[in-house]
Amino acid sequence: MERLTLPQKARFFYLKLKIEISKEVDERSVEIDAVTFKSILIQTLDALHGKVGSAISVDIIKFEASLKEAILRVKESGLVKLWSALTLLSYYKDKRCAIYVIQVSPYLLSLGADSRQWKINEKEVTS
Repeated sequence: MERLTLPQKARFFYLKLKIEISKEVDERSVEIDAVTFKSILIQTLDALHGKVGSAISVDIIKFEASLKEAILRVKESGLVKLWSALTLLSYYKDKRCAIYVIQVSPYLLSLGADSRQWKINEKEVTS
């Protein structure tokens, strides 16, 4: 019996991101909503890759303002450009900031549960 595996090329990739903006002692934290986050992404792509880079289609699937986390969808052809632009972001509104890529996957479902955060219940293991 021979196993045949056909390579599949992912059409889209999904990224789970977190943005952190520095806060001085006397300042309030900067509020970010989905529209502001999208404009940050476009500005970041434009800064590194020019108008061609800012034309990359990036969709915000979900944005949690309280956690400052987002799930994005980008075409496979724009993944490297987006990721490289995100790593070079260092300021937003004259404040130091950074965007951390938490997870990347060609499957949206895999972002639903992070196996690194699973906690095993000892009662289930011993049963």
